[in-house]
Amino acid sequence: MSSTAAHISPQAYVSPEATIGAGSVVEPFAFIEGNVTIGANCWIGPHAVIHSNTSLGDACKVFSGAVVGAVPQDLKFNGEASTVEIGDRTVIRECVTINRGTTDRMVTKVGSDCLLMAYCHLAHDVIIGNHVIIANSGNIAGHVTIEDWVIIEGMVGVQQFVTIGQHAFVAGGSLVRKNIPPFIKAAREPLSFIGVNSIGLRRRGFDNDKWSTSKTSTAPCTCKTRTFRKPCAWLKPNCHNRLRRKPSLLLYKPRTKASSAAPSDGPPE
Repeated sequence: MSSTAAHISPQAYVSPEATIGAGSVVEPFAFIEGNVTIGANCWIGPHAVIHSNTSLGDACKVFSGAVVGAVPQDLKFNGEASTVEIGDRTVIRECVTINRGTTDRMVTKVGSDCLLMAYCHLAHDVIIGNHVIIANSGNIAGHVTIEDWVIIEGMVGVQQFVTIGQHAFVAGGSLVRKNIPPFIKAAREPLSFIGVNSIGLRRRGFDNDKWSTSKTSTAPCTCKTRTFRKPCAWLKPNCHNRLRRKPSLLLYKPRTKASSAAPSDGPPE
């Protein structure tokens, strides 16, 4: 075990094959297997479990009862050497579970500066960007991609192979069965476009006038459609240049494995 200047409780179990960064704290009854790398100034709470093939960046916090790096709940899993990768300054709250990848991506990845609140579940091959917040009891199925700055409120279920675009906001209790374009708010059942995420965009430094006028521009979409076709048609020509990183996500597509893995730039079906 490499643990230069780390503070490890004698009541914790840390494998000799684990690497613990300088200034990190491992509390009593934490369990850390071999082939685990924990960065500097991390905090691993009591009864947290970190399994093999897991790496955490610097200044992460893992709270009691969290299980990071367990084998996936996928019957196709055949013991492949997949991994879990967590970025810097990410907080994993109580009883969160994060499973390793499978042959699809071979990794489950969470970026930096994320907050995963209590009882969230990230299944195999999930990719999460930076500055993402998933509130309590969010359940993210396998092969999902969640881009930077997304906020998902509590009790949300996301089906496998879905992509949620950057800066999107998903209201509590939603069931996400289709791709969500970036920069919008989604809610209701069935899941619907309810406006541009103007508050979130202003908080992150986007032009205030642009997004205050977008509320009226998208109002007809809110009232007249329960799909994402009309809001996407508005977003593509009108969005700020800074928001055009992934234009393919601005076209509504049904959720399928093929479309999520390789989005098409063609018209909606």
